[in-house]
Amino acid sequence: MDGVLAPGRPVRALGWTVICFLVLPILVIFPISVTDRRFLSLPEHGISFEHYANLFTSPQWLGSIGQSVVIGIVSAALAVTLGTLCAIGCWRLSSRASEIVRSLMLVPIVVPTIVYAIGIYRFWVDLRLLDTYAGVILAHTVTSIPYVVITVSTSLAGFDARLEQAARSLGASMRQTLWRVVLPSILPGVVSGAIFAFIHSWDELVIVLFIASRAIFTLPRRIWDGINEHLDPTMAAVASILILLSVLLLLLDMTVRRRREG
Repeated sequence: MDGVLAPGRPVRALGWTVICFLVLPILVIFPISVTDRRFLSLPEHGISFEHYANLFTSPQWLGSIGQSVVIGIVSAALAVTLGTLCAIGCWRLSSRASEIVRSLMLVPIVVPTIVYAIGIYRFWVDLRLLDTYAGVILAHTVTSIPYVVITVSTSLAGFDARLEQAARSLGASMRQTLWRVVLPSILPGVVSGAIFAFIHSWDELVIVLFIASRAIFTLPRRIWDGINEHLDPTMAAVASILILLSVLLLLLDMTVRRRREG
C-alpha cells in the first residue's frame, strides 16, 4: 500500500505549490492595504485604515464604484437575457447550425481583447457611442454573453427533455413551458452566468480604455490611472474589496448550486 500511495504525495505537494504560487501574491494585497505609509508597501510601524477611509470618502473613488456597479448590473442583465435565450434556442434546435451559432457566441472571449477593443472603437465612432454608458454597457454585454452561453448550455445538457414534452402534452404553451419548467431547472446555470458576467464587466479595463474618455471612469480605469500617476495605497484597499466581492459571489454561486442539487 505504501508503494501505491507514495506517488500521490509528490503530486499533492506539486498541487499545493501551484496553489500557493497563484494565491499568495493575491493575499499580499491585504497587508499592503493597511499600510501606514504613503506608497505601496507593507506596514512599517503599525496598521492603518486611512486608505479605506480615503476610499469611502473620496468623490472620485465613489463615483467610479457607482459607475462600475451600474454598468456591471445592466450589462449582466442584458447578457443573461440574450445568452440564456441563445443557449435554449441552440439546445432546442440541436442541429449543425445551432453548433455554429454557439461557436460564434464564443468569439468575443476567443479573440484577443485588444483586437476586439480596436474594432469596437472604430465601430463606436460611427455610431457616436464613445464615452457613453450605452457604449460601454453594449461592449460589456457582448463580451459577457459567452460566459452565460457556456453555463446555461452546461445546465441544459443535464436537463431531461421529457419534462418539456410532458408540459406541452398537458396543454402548456411554449412560453409557460419555458418559464415554469425549463428556467427553474437550469436556474443554477443562469445564476452562474449572471455572476460571471457581472465579474467580467466589473473587472474589464482594456475596452474601457479605448471607448471611454472623461464621462465614464470605471473602477478598473481609476486603478489604472492611479498606477500610472502615483502608487496610492488606496488602490490596494480597492483590490482587497474586489477580492472579497469575487469570493462572495463565487460562494453565492456554490450555495445556489448545492441547494438546487439537494
